[in-house]
Amino acid sequence: MKKIIFVIAFFFFAISHAQEDKTKVYKKRVLETTEVDFLSSYYSQDGENASVTGGIGNEHLTDFASSITISLPLNADDVLTIDAGFSAYTSASSSNGNPFDTTGASGNGYDDDDDDDDDEYDDKRKYNAQDPIIGSPWVASSGASKSDVWSTVTADYSHSSDDRNFNWNSNVSFSAEYDYISFGFGGGVLKQFNEKNTTIGLSGNAFFDTWNPVYPTELKSFKQVNGNLNQGFFTGVTILDQNGNASSGWNPLNNFQLINDKSRNSYSASLSFSQILSKNAQFSLFIDFVKQQGWLGNPLQRVYFRDVSNYFIGNANSINNYTSLGNSDVFQLADDIERLPNSRVKIPFGMRFNYYINEIFVVRTYYRYYSDDWGVQSHTANIEVPIKISDKFTLYPSYRYYTQTAADYFAPYEQHLSTEKYYTSDFDLSQFNSNQFGFGFSYTDIFAKSHVWKLGLKSIDLKYYNYKRNTSFNSSILNVGFKFVMD
Repeated sequence: MKKIIFVIAFFFFAISHAQEDKTKVYKKRVLETTEVDFLSSYYSQDGENASVTGGIGNEHLTDFASSITISLPLNADDVLTIDAGFSAYTSASSSNGNPFDTTGASGNGYDDDDDDDDDEYDDKRKYNAQDPIIGSPWVASSGASKSDVWSTVTADYSHSSDDRNFNWNSNVSFSAEYDYISFGFGGGVLKQFNEKNTTIGLSGNAFFDTWNPVYPTELKSFKQVNGNLNQGFFTGVTILDQNGNASSGWNPLNNFQLINDKSRNSYSASLSFSQILSKNAQFSLFIDFVKQQGWLGNPLQRVYFRDVSNYFIGNANSINNYTSLGNSDVFQLADDIERLPNSRVKIPFGMRFNYYINEIFVVRTYYRYYSDDWGVQSHTANIEVPIKISDKFTLYPSYRYYTQTAADYFAPYEQHLSTEKYYTSDFDLSQFNSNQFGFGFSYTDIFAKSHVWKLGLKSIDLKYYNYKRNTSFNSSILNVGFKFVMD
């Protein structure tokens, strides 16, 4: 879960030394001049199956992301690429990590900072009994966890052989969120044969991530007071049973166990093959192998069991209307957080086929089959038909279809049993299918006549995508990109 962070920068520097033989024939540079890419996007989503609130609730989210990529030619054969970006979002779902804060970070006077290092409560933050505590999975909280910033930086160094038939690269990356830090590195090789008509690629990456676990407020508070429902956050708070009567019977599963293993490591390998079939057609294949280990669930996502009693905080009259959008003032206390196996193997296999029809139309197709050892299998099919309407302008209509089976450990709100070992109500792991329609256009000027300072504008890309699932989830994204070349 994303939380507010600041960027931790790092430096990646690569130097290549070579003595040029002046008797050699002129060798064209891999990259003639420095290129700078700016990309920004605005994303918005809505839905009714928020995982933070156990598979029901408001999923509204907005996100603004921006990145800059700078490609620097170090010499004729070597290129250093630096990519840095951030993503800032506001989420109704994640705000309900603490659903009881309806008036801001200091609203009801109790701890709201969603951190994991509170050994005791400050008396100044004690609940004021004159202020009723309410919450709802359908209403966004205004606490600290409603927004987040994610930042990342990647450096990639690539080298090409003199005949340009062989290329290798290495990369290092760092990204951070309020509750998550990731460090990664990798590399790959690319070999061309058959007068550059055949290409084989092999790459690998490793990521080493660390959680700073953020738990649902009621579970974190329960652990802090060792289950005493008359202390800390629970001081003066009335807990209700299913019938709306005051009760002290709420007890999360196994007294709620904290996360011990806060790491998540991912390793991937990819093999690709590309073949030019004719002057009009190109075909490619790829297969990936991904292995993940560590804590693979999200500690902020609640789970509710159908074989245990339900308990609430808020308006007793709204309990019978809990799953309705009209519920604005009662919240169900979690039975546990999602718990998943500590390993996962993913194997996607895919292919592309591109066909040049004429100077106006090109057809680009894509298919991918995916399976993992959690029981998820999926199919993705995509088609894009670029339409060149002039020397500088191209249109990009596209369509994407996706379908997947449910993970073995998924069940909707209140459908899990407390006897299960693994469980989640995250609808990203449910069975669903989706449709995505896209449209865009690009402007290209190979001579980069327009300038901003010393940068010549080479291209502008604008693309819009609309996405809908059959589970009441929908989203849209607008991407804008600018490519410049240095004079």
